[in-house]
Amino acid sequence: MASTTASNALLSETIDTLWQLADFVAGLPPEQYAAPHGVDARHSVGKHVRHVLDHYQAFLNWVETTTATTLDYEYRERNPELEQDPDKALVHMRRLIERLEQVDAFDTSTRLVHLRYQAGDQDWPLTSSLERELTFMTSHAIHHMAIIALLADSQGIETPQTFGVHPSTLRHWQHTSQPVHEVRS
Repeated sequence: MASTTASNALLSETIDTLWQLADFVAGLPPEQYAAPHGVDARHSVGKHVRHVLDHYQAFLNWVETTTATTLDYEYRERNPELEQDPDKALVHMRRLIERLEQVDAFDTSTRLVHLRYQAGDQDWPLTSSLERELTFMTSHAIHHMAIIALLADSQGIETPQTFGVHPSTLRHWQHTSQPVHEVRS
């Protein structure tokens, strides 16, 4: 990755987001992590965690593979164990964090990101950048963490007020001196 201040800041933000998710998952027992939610019981904290991890995995697979020409978020492992077992998800998350911390060691500064995106019945090859994809990773994870916070709340699980809040919103709160409470329930 290009060794710029912006790239480093974006990488740091996406790693911090994943650490925040890891800290939350570390405190959950399996029954709360995998508890079904919704009318059709198809939602759980674990499913949203697994979904986020799949995206990080796809991104890192592209970054680390010099022969991969296309980043494809639709091609994901979807490992059900990561949805059911918070300990396995946590181990996987820590490995992803270790890999993310090594991203700057890869020579990706001259590689274009070719993003595969399917809309309807057609593939649309798109061009992106590593910085844009890091931005996506953070926003995507935060979006699912906000849903996780709602699911946790419905089980009476407390989450930090900053959990599932985008870094841009946190910066806004700091600049406007809005109080951030330690825990929301």
